[in-house]
Amino acid sequence: MRRLFRLAMALLRELADESAYQRHLTAHGHAHSGEEWRRFSEERLRAKYSRAKCC
Repeated sequence: MRRLFRLAMALLRELADESAYQRHLTAHGHAHSGEEWRRFSEERLRAKYSRAKCC
C-alpha cells in the first residue's frame, strides 16, 4: 500500500512540475525561492509556446 502511495505521489509531483523544478535547482545550484520558481516557470512556458505547431 505504501509503495502505491509513493508511486501516486511521484506521479503527481511529475505532473505538477515539482520534480522538474527540483532537477532545475540541483542542476543550477540554486536554493528554493519564490523568485527561482517564477524564473523556472517562465522559462518552461517560454520554451513550450515558442515551438511552432504544424497542425
